[in-house]
Amino acid sequence: MIKRPLSTYSIVARDPENGQIGVAVQSHYFSVGTVSPWAEAGVGAIVTQGLPELTYGQLGLDMMRVGKSASSALRSLLATDSRIDYRQIAMVDRRGSAAAFTGELCIGEAGHKTGENYSCQANMMLNTNVWEAMGRAFEESKEKLPERLIASLEAAEREGGDIRGCQSAALIVVNCLSTGRIWEDRLIDIRVDDHIDPVKELKRLLRLKRAYTHNAVGDIFLSNSQLELALKEYEAAESMEPENMELSFWRAVALTNSNRLKEAMPLFEKVFSADPRWMLVIDRLVKSKLLTNNPVTLRTILTIGHAD
Repeated sequence: MIKRPLSTYSIVARDPENGQIGVAVQSHYFSVGTVSPWAEAGVGAIVTQGLPELTYGQLGLDMMRVGKSASSALRSLLATDSRIDYRQIAMVDRRGSAAAFTGELCIGEAGHKTGENYSCQANMMLNTNVWEAMGRAFEESKEKLPERLIASLEAAEREGGDIRGCQSAALIVVNCLSTGRIWEDRLIDIRVDDHIDPVKELKRLLRLKRAYTHNAVGDIFLSNSQLELALKEYEAAESMEPENMELSFWRAVALTNSNRLKEAMPLFEKVFSADPRWMLVIDRLVKSKLLTNNPVTLRTILTIGHAD
């Protein structure tokens, strides 16, 4: 049980275009992502803050899973709560209906704003502009749901955010329907547990997640012998994270295995220059039958690493 207030601003939302559901939160609290946000594919999303009651997350999802609306589930949770005045909670269901509650004894400034497909809420803020600004940012953004959620957090920071500063943040986005496979249904699940600028770091991690998603799709195309489509995805990943040697290295490997060594060579050179230990991986890939064992090709690759 958490016995001190969780000063937080957050947003729960649904994308009406694809039905995806998400929650984003920032707090001056260590590892807020392990406490405040909850989401389940095909069900809804919840945040519990103020003096958070952790059972609200699972119980609220349980109610919405069997058909209760967000507002009905919220009323049921609050009806038996003896510390209702200290709670701040928000929910959005799979239909996009949102509901929120801010107890009278939540530390000011505290409040919430609900709109079509979303709810923004905050407590212990510098001023009362925060949740309204969060809502406007979400409504005005034309990006995909994860980026819209982060845009809402950024708006809170521009308005002053938490009076004590910031520490941690989290972002969860789940699919519109459940497959029963959590690893597929949870599209994005990233956390910043302790950082001087957690929202900025969360945004960086989302971009990195996008890059690795392109890379994973490329792997699928490659396994289906669709080389050009695979390379297109690999290139998209690299363009998003040009300093990430992992992404460059595996594109070079794919090109080499496809007899396109000339295109791979600048990538190997870039990677080996950044960290010579990558050269050790070459022989190991050959032994695992993940890289061609053509002696000429291997000598050419390794020559790069010993050029000086």
